[in-house]
Amino acid sequence: MFLRSGVLLVAAGLLAACSANTVTSVVRPYRIDVRQGNAITQEMVSHLSPGMTKEQVRFVMGSPMLVSVFHADRWDYVYQFSKGYEPIEQRRLTLFFSGDRLERVEGDVVAATGNEAPAQQAPKVIDISGPGAPARKP
Repeated sequence: MFLRSGVLLVAAGLLAACSANTVTSVVRPYRIDVRQGNAITQEMVSHLSPGMTKEQVRFVMGSPMLVSVFHADRWDYVYQFSKGYEPIEQRRLTLFFSGDRLERVEGDVVAATGNEAPAQQAPKVIDISGPGAPARKP
């Protein structure tokens, strides 16, 4: 009887000595990978070109995450990926239409060219005009 209560007393003391911060610094609970929004890749952006219809853009990019009633000619694609304890990866791409045709693309995903590494800091306005087309000013 005395031994059992002594063991319980010691166990309770050890448990009380462990604060939440000390336990989580030693034992980290598992965090699942969480993907939210539309997955946006450089390959998808490289398939976009000015003058594409909304249906063609939807085929390449999928349905937009955000479509505003007040801005019918603007589609927003938002993507967030959280992998365990690593920093959160976020991507944003906005497509602007003139009527039913794609006019310009803005965001932080650059179209892949195949012969160079992606830039560390991507431009805000993405040129989708292709090679040989006149350069546009933002």
